[in-house]
Amino acid sequence: MDYFTAVRAFVRVVEAGSFARAADTLHCPRNTVTKLVQSLEAHLQVKLLHRTTRRVSPTNDGAAYFQRMSRLLDEWQEAEADVAQARNAPRGRLRVDMSTALAALLVIPTLGAFQERYPAMQLDIGASDRQADMVGEGIDCVVRAGAISDPSLIARHIGNLPVVTCASPAYLARHGVPLHPSSLAGGHTLVRHFFAGSNRQAPWVLTHATDPASPATLAGRHFLSVNDSNALLAAALAGLGVVHCPLFIVGAQIDAGTLQPLLQDWSAPMVPIHVVYPANRHLSARTRAFVAWMAEVFGNSPYAVRPGPPG
Repeated sequence: MDYFTAVRAFVRVVEAGSFARAADTLHCPRNTVTKLVQSLEAHLQVKLLHRTTRRVSPTNDGAAYFQRMSRLLDEWQEAEADVAQARNAPRGRLRVDMSTALAALLVIPTLGAFQERYPAMQLDIGASDRQADMVGEGIDCVVRAGAISDPSLIARHIGNLPVVTCASPAYLARHGVPLHPSSLAGGHTLVRHFFAGSNRQAPWVLTHATDPASPATLAGRHFLSVNDSNALLAAALAGLGVVHCPLFIVGAQIDAGTLQPLLQDWSAPMVPIHVVYPANRHLSARTRAFVAWMAEVFGNSPYAVRPGPPG
């Protein structure tokens, strides 16, 4: 048995969900793929796939085997590409994780140009606000907001996100425009953001240009607290209160006039953005390409600021 070919056939069957579609991607007869998987199961003495007339799916053993072997196949193919000095034409699958808002508003809109530059690459983007397990889930790199303190990770600082306080014109017509952070404590309703998992609310801190050593912590009652950026934006547009969040989430609405920035003489600490990957993992050509692309995306975005030189 050609072990490599058999494993590749099994991985393609799981990805495609059928022997026929896997055979199409491998450019070989369906019977060949079937025999390769059967020989692999016989070699391992384990049933890897559930087969029905409509769908093929992995067994529990098959799912665990797929997760590990798909990673090994990717590394094998990357090693061959590196040996062949194909660094300028990275290929293969890259698994990335980032928040839903970053994916939808900043990253995915740029991927048409990325695809033109790297047509042989395939991106799997996990978009959620949870903290991903990079090693356990086989993720190549993560785009994360905030400080990175884990010594097992390497983080490249690719940009900073300005933070803005804003509300809808309808809300401000009802409650008035606050002229000082302390105004929010009386007569205004806030829409707060809490972090999934910890339930800790994001702080609201502003400083004035004339007195940067005396920050003001924004306080006030809130009717609604959410753990998703899309929900935060929806609440702001619905006139449910004042929001305080990265500019990229509400920038288009501020430009369109459907949200109005507040307290513009005050500024909030910017949110640093990093691309993160495990320190002990070989950095593949496709990961390097994606990291460089993310630096371009944040460097060119009107809603982000380039990182300053290391201090």
